[in-house]
Formats: sequence, structure tokens, C-alpha cells
Amino acid sequence: MSKFHDGRESGVLVRRYTNDKIKELFRKSIHLCSALVPPLLARARIPVLCALCAVLFFYCVAEFLRMRGFSVFLVSKITEAAARKRDENRFVLGPVCLALGILITEILFDAKAAAVGIYALAFGDGLASLAGKMFGITVIPHTAGKTVIGSLTCFTAIFLSSWAVSGSTFAALIIAVCGMAIELIPLKDFDNLIIPIVSAFIAQFYFHI
Repeated sequence: MSKFHDGRESGVLVRRYTNDKIKELFRKSIHLCSALVPPLLARARIPVLCALCAVLFFYCVAEFLRMRGFSVFLVSKITEAAARKRDENRFVLGPVCLALGILITEILFDAKAAAVGIYALAFGDGLASLAGKMFGITVIPHTAGKTVIGSLTCFTAIFLSSWAVSGSTFAALIIAVCGMAIELIPLKDFDNLIIPIVSAFIAQFYFHI
């Protein structure tokens, strides 16, 4: 009976572990889609900004309704599928911070600097979390579970995306270091807001790209 109980408990833990990985992959695939925003903004800035505002408003309404027991077609299901355990029975802030980070960055900075910030959010923060969850072993103290491999992935992704936009190795290096440092701070969902704004600020006002 003890062996059976241990085996059943082990199976539950494996399923929970697998489910967490699937949730993270699904959540970060949405995150990575924000990399499509700069090219779309270059083609139709005002319509894209209006669409982002509309999506943000609709999501907030859907979340308030979900919190009150009303399911909104598709949106509530996606939110539930992507929500972390810490978000259970709470308003899920991640998509709000993601959308606001993109909107504020695009409004405050010029196109190149905004692209640097948005790509830092999409690739740096997005891939860091995936790498950390999938392959992370060594946990960095006082970072709420952030791993060495996740932070290195964040640095590399931000460096490469910033260099591709700016053409400056030194600028990309500074932006990557700052982005990695912000990602290490246990800000929960608010890193979605801070990373693009800080990255774009450095790109525009310090390196003048």
C-alpha cells in the first residue's frame, strides 16, 4: 500500500510539473508575439496603437467579469490556461503590464528606441523565463527562483536584439546588462512594464540611436 501511495503521489507530482511547463510555454508564446508589434507599428502606427488599447480594455472587462463568475468567450479560457498558481482567484495582471509596457514605450520614444525596448521585453524576458523553467538548475539567491541559465538567456537575447536594431555593440551591451538586472528583481508581472521602458530610455537618451 505504501509503494502504491508513493507511486500515485509521484505521478501527481510529474503531472503537476508537466502542466507547469505547458502553462509557461503557452504564456511565453503570447509574450514572444509582442515582437510582431514593431514591424506592425512601422506600417500602421495609429491603427495598431488603437487596436492595442482596445484589446487591453476588452481584457480588463473580461477579467472583471471572470472574477465575478462570468466567463467571456475565449478570453477567460486563455487566461485560465495561462495563469500561474499565484494568480488563482485573482485579477491576472501579466497581460495588462505587457500591453501597457508596449504602449507607453511606443508613445514615449522614437521608433528605433521603442523597438529596442519591445524586443527586450519579448525576447529577453520571454526567453529567460522559458530557459529558466526548462533547463534552470542553479538558482540565484534572493531572486524568487530566478536561475543562472535564465539570466544568461535574458542577457543574450536582449544583447542580440538591441544590436540588431541599434548596430552598436556597446549600446547593446549596456542595455542587455540593465535588462538582465531588472529581470533578476522579483517584480512579478511588473517587469513587463519596466524592462521595455528602461531599455528604450537607454537606447534613445543615452546612445542617441
